Amino acid sequence: MLDRRAAIRALLADRRDLLVVAGLGSTTYDLASLGDDDRNFYLWGAMGGAAMIGLGLALARPERRVAVITGDGEMLMGMGSLATIGVMQPANLAIVVFDNGLYGETGMQQSHSARGADLAGIARACGIELIQQAATMDELERVAALLHQADRTLFARIAIAPSEPPRVLPTRDGVHLKLRFRRALGEMS
Repeated sequence: MLDRRAAIRALLADRRDLLVVAGLGSTTYDLASLGDDDRNFYLWGAMGGAAMIGLGLALARPERRVAVITGDGEMLMGMGSLATIGVMQPANLAIVVFDNGLYGETGMQQSHSARGADLAGIARACGIELIQQAATMDELERVAALLHQADRTLFARIAIAPSEPPRVLPTRDGVHLKLRFRRALGEMS
């Protein structure tokens, strides 16, 4: 299994103009640990919504690459979104799930993925064809390349070791996050 902070660094080392939606909790802290960026859209209190926000963004801006980086607990909460993504199939969307088998935000209880729920298998059953799994840095580098090169929707499950690195908290001001993200998209001056 991979260290979560090393994984996020490797995944986004060559970010280019990638738009990133971070799921609730640890993936938001991981993304913020790389330095705040106007192209980051952090979810605060919207458990289960990251994939659908990413889908809407990918459909609205087909010329831009969009990555949703979320955890297994948040993805389990929003599993229905995988069915909609499987139907819509935006070629510019990647769903990346950091899976440590734990609900980190509520006390580190085992999640369903630790007890046999196969998130990659669920994504495949929903119609997403490009599935990657990574538990080594070499496998993660392949996923990182696909963020920019995939010709169809990508679902990647990244096996991360259970850990609680120091939290790096971006702003929680939702209006500020929305407005700066819109500016990064060129929708506001």
